[in-house]
Amino acid sequence: MKIIVKMFLLLLSQLLIFSNIKAEFSTLFEQIQYYQNRYKVQCVEDKITDNYGNGFDSLYGTRNMRTILYGIAYRGGANNYYHKINKRENQNPLPGDGLENLCKEGFSDAVYLYAKNFSSAAKETIVGNNKLEYWQISGNSSEEIRRIIEMVYEVITRKRRGPIYFHCWNGWHQSGYIAAAILKQFCGYSDEQALDYWVRNTDGASRGYEQIKKRIIEFKPFAEYEISKDLQKVICPCSNAK
Repeated sequence: MKIIVKMFLLLLSQLLIFSNIKAEFSTLFEQIQYYQNRYKVQCVEDKITDNYGNGFDSLYGTRNMRTILYGIAYRGGANNYYHKINKRENQNPLPGDGLENLCKEGFSDAVYLYAKNFSSAAKETIVGNNKLEYWQISGNSSEEIRRIIEMVYEVITRKRRGPIYFHCWNGWHQSGYIAAAILKQFCGYSDEQALDYWVRNTDGASRGYEQIKKRIIEFKPFAEYEISKDLQKVICPCSNAK
């Protein structure tokens, strides 16, 4: 009987935790605070999951996951090559458990920044009352980068509920470019700061990639998606840049 009671209490506690994650946040600030407290990372360089996908079990399926904007936008890779159970080639979209875990965590969207094998992935994941939509947007054209910036702005303005996860394969190059553009748009990064941010977050793999570096420099923030300096102070993480 004691074992049954313990099992019931354990199940109840898990349900309560899950219900907190999927709860509707009444304000953007509540959402920001929730994810800040949950992931416990302060700066844009800090990782939530490491290169092998470890570090935060509830986000297994991601790789090298970092914050772009607190509670609004995150970046990283897809944990395929190092996956403990369903290992596959690195050049793939998020594995099924990655999509499911992001959905459980209350993310509204995930964006795959390459096209390869996207047709094999589920475009919608539903867990309980949570729904995650999965998009393929590279961000290389002016129309696509505008769409990405608009998606982030929709989270900020509460037209889109829940954070967005932008990912490439390793969580270094293409996701770094998108993150650099987002930081220029919403946190006032200069061209030099954005490029330096990209380089420092490739985990040493920054050699080459001239096209990406060029896109980072050439990106200019859109006036229609500007936010206040006060809001910047709330959503923009610190940086370890010297």
